[in-house]
Amino acid sequence: MSLPLFPEKEKPLLAGIRRQLPAGLHIGTCSWKYDDWRGLLYSQEKHLNHLAEYSQHLESVEIDQWFWSLFSPDKVVLPKPHVVAAYAEAVDENFRFSVKAPNSITLTHLYRKTKGDSLVANPHFFSPDLYDSFLSTLRPLGSRLGIVMLQFEYLNRQKMAGLDAFLQQFDRFLEAIPRDVPLAIECRNPNYMKPEFFGFLATRNIAPVYCQGYYMPPVTDLHATYGAAAHQRAVIRLMGPDREKMEAAAGMKWDRIIDDRTEELRGVVEMIRELLARHVEVYTNVNNHYEGSAPLTISRLLEMLPEATR
Repeated sequence: MSLPLFPEKEKPLLAGIRRQLPAGLHIGTCSWKYDDWRGLLYSQEKHLNHLAEYSQHLESVEIDQWFWSLFSPDKVVLPKPHVVAAYAEAVDENFRFSVKAPNSITLTHLYRKTKGDSLVANPHFFSPDLYDSFLSTLRPLGSRLGIVMLQFEYLNRQKMAGLDAFLQQFDRFLEAIPRDVPLAIECRNPNYMKPEFFGFLATRNIAPVYCQGYYMPPVTDLHATYGAAAHQRAVIRLMGPDREKMEAAAGMKWDRIIDDRTEELRGVVEMIRELLARHVEVYTNVNNHYEGSAPLTISRLLEMLPEATR
């Protein structure tokens, strides 16, 4: 789909960025439908197709809406075919989606209403059949489906005996699923970040997801320690340390930088540079909660990239 170019004075801040990205680098936001981004990514048109306009300026985006899929042991909601088709039609063939897989596959147990409730096992955890069904719903995306991410919450000893037990179950899952779509994994267990974990991913061609934020170690530290593993792909997610604090500071208005992380971004840029130099395909997904406005963070990051990639 092609839309008319904006008049020069109305061009969004990130107009033309797609043409400036080095090969192997996909930079985008986490989700895209924010009217606060008018003037940054979008025009001032009253009725607009956010994704179609987004794709004029950036060539990658993270879809996280399909993660929220597990509502009870008997109720799992997968992407609706007409929604997937609409997303595919809104972008060109060179656009790439990074998609979070449903939490019905990655939750060991159902969510508890209160901390005192007993844990109830999730019958769909690491289900190859459910994963296959999920991939089937994504077929309309075709080559636009860049990578699927499995995100796991912090797994305490009540939910998982340890890293070895997790990797054993993950390995059985990998042996039973189709592997034609690149796969990435995000584990929010700092104590899982060990040579065994990154070595396992490298030998099975699974991309690590480096999460910057929450209680995880800095992505640059993880990369410096474990980044030498022979990964073909890597995902960097810039999430921010405190979602609720950022929402309060921003007033849920995502059009300005609130928490300037320039020094941290410089480290991320060097990490990207080093990965690209080794011909690793890199997805960098930026959340509003990182600095206050994902498009502005991307603009700042890209300003730093040319010098780092010389």
